[in-house]
Amino acid sequence: VQLQASGGGLIQAGDSLRLSCAASGRTFSTNVMGWFRQAPGKEREFVAGINGNGGRTYSQSVKGRFTISRDNAKNAVYLQMNSLKPEDTAIYYCAASRYSTVVRTVVEDYNDWGQGTQVTVSS
Repeated sequence: VQLQASGGGLIQAGDSLRLSCAASGRTFSTNVMGWFRQAPGKEREFVAGINGNGGRTYSQSVKGRFTISRDNAKNAVYLQMNSLKPEDTAIYYCAASRYSTVVRTVVEDYNDWGQGTQVTVSS
């Protein structure tokens, strides 16, 4: 099982970026999929999650700016990030949960992880 995250980069505050996560090895169409991020010196934190039916949950810090989506036919999940701020700077990870209905927000509920993609937002 592999999750490959991509789309990160160096951008300016206020810009937008779209992250992609491609899954291979098995289908994740019924699994909750999530995006987490980890800034230097901080713990990994939940950003957004989506279940197999399209139900979404966001952290308060990104609600209204980020949108998570999935394409089950492509076994992929995306994170559209708008109005980016310097405090959004982090390594972003996609992950697959062993759960399928309720979107989980804790690291421990996800058992498959991608390698991460760096997002740096300059002021």
